[in-house]
Amino acid sequence: MLRHTRLAGESKDYLDAREELRLAEIDLMRHREKVAARRRELPPGPAVDDYVFQEGPADLDAGDTPVREVTLSELFTAPDRPLIVYHLMYGKLQTEPCPMCTLWVDGFDGIAHHIARNADFVVAAAADLPALRQHARHRGWSRVRLLSCGDSTFKYDLGSEDEHGEQDSTVSVFTRDGDGTVRHFYSTHPRMAADIDERGIDLLAPVWHLLDVTPQGRGDWYPTLDY
Repeated sequence: MLRHTRLAGESKDYLDAREELRLAEIDLMRHREKVAARRRELPPGPAVDDYVFQEGPADLDAGDTPVREVTLSELFTAPDRPLIVYHLMYGKLQTEPCPMCTLWVDGFDGIAHHIARNADFVVAAAADLPALRQHARHRGWSRVRLLSCGDSTFKYDLGSEDEHGEQDSTVSVFTRDGDGTVRHFYSTHPRMAADIDERGIDLLAPVWHLLDVTPQGRGDWYPTLDY
């Protein structure tokens, strides 16, 4: 098996360093697999409330009434399917949509139909439904299922909102028992340690990993809502 595509003129120093890097990348992949296996082996999580969300049509505007309530348990399309919820930072003290979260959901919208083959997936925000739908129209989101949860304690209970209404991004996974009980399986946040800022969910977006293979790396680049 070739170590990598070899180009004419590569020095011995480059080849040696590239081989060391390849072995380090293999170690990293193997460690990720071990971590993923430990995640899958988590014991059953605690039962959670059957939170209520609001959902409406894509063209919903302020003052429109075709809004329906949907519970957390109703978001499961089958008993054996997990439910993934991305907590979008928008609403309450987050008066404008988070550019970083928006970048994430831009990607999720493109792959939502692939996720649907194996799991149920929704995006939940504290913003009121008309504002959320307006942002979705501006971004061209058409595949992700968007829900407003600003009237419930869902985001606060899951750690993506503080007592003042400050928002944070989070990814939460839930399961549903045969008797209909919904359980929390796993949640992860961007800031998983004091010395690691905003990298806790990087594996869910390819942007950072493409930048990481360049000589400059990701640096201090941060997305915006418009370029």
